[in-house]
Amino acid sequence: PPHPQNKQQRSVTTCLAMEAALGLMRRMPPLHSQTALSSLLLLLPHHSPDLLSRVDQPLEVVWDEECGKQFLLCDYNRDGDSHRSPWSSKYFPPLEDGAQPSSELRKLEISANDIFAIYSDQYYEGGISSVYMWEPDEGEGFAACFLIKKDGSESGEGRRGLLQHGIWDAIHVIEVGGEQHGKSHYCLTSTVMLSMTTTSMSPGSFNLSGSITRQMESDMSVADGHLGNMGRMIEEMESKLRNGLDQVYFGKTKEMVFTLREPLGMLTATSVTGQSLQQNVIADILRNR
Repeated sequence: PPHPQNKQQRSVTTCLAMEAALGLMRRMPPLHSQTALSSLLLLLPHHSPDLLSRVDQPLEVVWDEECGKQFLLCDYNRDGDSHRSPWSSKYFPPLEDGAQPSSELRKLEISANDIFAIYSDQYYEGGISSVYMWEPDEGEGFAACFLIKKDGSESGEGRRGLLQHGIWDAIHVIEVGGEQHGKSHYCLTSTVMLSMTTTSMSPGSFNLSGSITRQMESDMSVADGHLGNMGRMIEEMESKLRNGLDQVYFGKTKEMVFTLREPLGMLTATSVTGQSLQQNVIADILRNR
């Protein structure tokens, strides 16, 4: 039989390989994450289920032929190679014995999809949304996944497509505990993936992409219903994520660019570039006397 020490070494090596793979995916731009994940699945085939469930990927869009609506794909509506539509609750490609939520949870899922479609249109001026719900394997309560995809590209269907390439993917997963004394525990994990590219004659090509993940927990009364509680948590979290992206990605990028090269419209007598130009002009005048 294999020596216990060899088993322990293999276990440690496996854990280190998984940690390294997850660390690499966290640093990978969303634009290239699918290529990177496909390569990791070839290198670590025995870790495929863990990688597919733990790595967030840019959301893909599929057409529900029965309802005539688009829906988003993720790991939470996948069963084998098929994905369940939140509108018709049917799988594409067809799957006869695919997992389905209970009738009560399905009613809540339908209401959530209708409400979230309005939310995405008001906050994102278009975009595609999908909501999926399911019962946990153990314990009480349920879980839900709220998805939004906004295409801001010139060829995108949403309004104000001003970027050559611009994608916003938001994934909100909420775990709702069983009701106790009129309250339930909500745990929200949100991930936003942003990718944008612009190309023009004056500034040239510019690419910015990244992702951010945050978590929030709260105990709230169920008197107003689960949808109201989940909606307020998502609204608050998205506001924090947008502010974080604005400060971290846009703010830091702007700071670095302006440090390296000040725009001509911002030149002043006290700015570094302005002082340098002023000194050069004074030196030229003195030389020409």
